[in-house]
Amino acid sequence: MKKLIFIAASFFLLSAKSVLAFCPVCTVAVGAGVGLSRYFGIDDTITGLWVGGLLVSVSFWTIDWLRKKKVQSPWWALLVFLFYYGTVIIPMYYMEIVGHPFNRFWGMDKLILGLIIGSIVFYLTGAWYHFLKKKNGGRAYFPLQKVVMPVSSLIIFSVFFYFLTR
Repeated sequence: MKKLIFIAASFFLLSAKSVLAFCPVCTVAVGAGVGLSRYFGIDDTITGLWVGGLLVSVSFWTIDWLRKKKVQSPWWALLVFLFYYGTVIIPMYYMEIVGHPFNRFWGMDKLILGLIIGSIVFYLTGAWYHFLKKKNGGRAYFPLQKVVMPVSSLIIFSVFFYFLTR
């Protein structure tokens, strides 16, 4: 299971050729979700889902900003992802938030598992939005679809993991 998740996450990070930037409202909603879940003592798997979504959003914002500054190497995209994920995971490891032997689910640290799944879900939902928008002549199907799709996917997975981990 760990190998499958690692391979999926590696593929996800290395496939960032085009930027599918997420909107500011989406990023703020994800950030609020992280803060609220920690405040209310929600399981780390669910918190990780929201952290993963936030990291994907901020990474694509940065990649989009770099692209506007004429920095277009695919290596920069990889470095941006590594930077943001590293600045979150490494401090959590040294503060012993990640890696506790009793904080595991499916044989993996709950926060890291949630982070990986949340990142993949948020990215795929954003890509799905762009696919649907392209299919509809460059227009969204409903107002705020760009916000609703990724955030609602994180909510759905949060409910799913709530019932799995309680």
